[in-house]
Amino acid sequence: MNWAMQSRGLSQRRACDLAGIAPRVFRYQSVRPEEETLRQRLRELANERRRFGYRRLHILLKREGWEVNHKKLYRLYAEERLTVRKRGGRKRALGTRSPMLLPESDNQRWSLDFVSDTLMDGRRFRVLCIIDDYSRESLATVVDNSLSGRRVARELDQLIECRGRPEMVVSDNGTELTSNAILSWQQETGVSWHYIAPGKPMQNGLVESFNGRLRDECLNEHLFCSYDHAREIINRWRNDYNQNRPHTSLNGLSPLEFIKRSRQDQNNNRPNL
Repeated sequence: MNWAMQSRGLSQRRACDLAGIAPRVFRYQSVRPEEETLRQRLRELANERRRFGYRRLHILLKREGWEVNHKKLYRLYAEERLTVRKRGGRKRALGTRSPMLLPESDNQRWSLDFVSDTLMDGRRFRVLCIIDDYSRESLATVVDNSLSGRRVARELDQLIECRGRPEMVVSDNGTELTSNAILSWQQETGVSWHYIAPGKPMQNGLVESFNGRLRDECLNEHLFCSYDHAREIINRWRNDYNQNRPHTSLNGLSPLEFIKRSRQDQNNNRPNL
């Protein structure tokens, strides 16, 4: 159209007639708001959360203050070709995460993971293990046949009522821990949640080490008759782990002894007013 008007000197109406379109179509200016900033943020989140679909990305964008309709977000999501593909074959690590700072006091960072075992009759059960990364204290060992995202959020709420809110929680990318229930919990509590890179369990090495001690010193040493029996034995081992078991990374102290000494040192170093 512009070529015909500039090179041939045709009027806009004449050029539109030759092209077979109405002049108002040629003159139309889009009133759609600028989307490039939203597209860029959507691409960044999708690259960071590689296994999140557009619904979970929508939750994350709303958390950051973006007001966008889910249908519009799906259109942008499809245009940017961000659809999550089904994995085939063995799992492979996809990228890394930014390094985390070491905690300097208790209740700064918690780590959690799952351990599985079986009862004597063959029924399987899972253990949700939550530890404090600073003191290595075992905060909870929740035993049940099924542990959903909602159950994990409920257990975290109970811990917060007793101990206060942590600054960060670290976990892998399991389905329970990337569920909508956990995303909603993060939004409601304001707790930062750090997902390790897929296929990199040593990025969550503290709770992995705890899992190894639990399996070696407790799960492999006992036969469990029922879920209640498993809860009783595992909880008894957890109390002994926190109160009595020497930890080499804590200079031979147990987690509770380390917390007590750490708080004493902080009080001694506090300046007198």
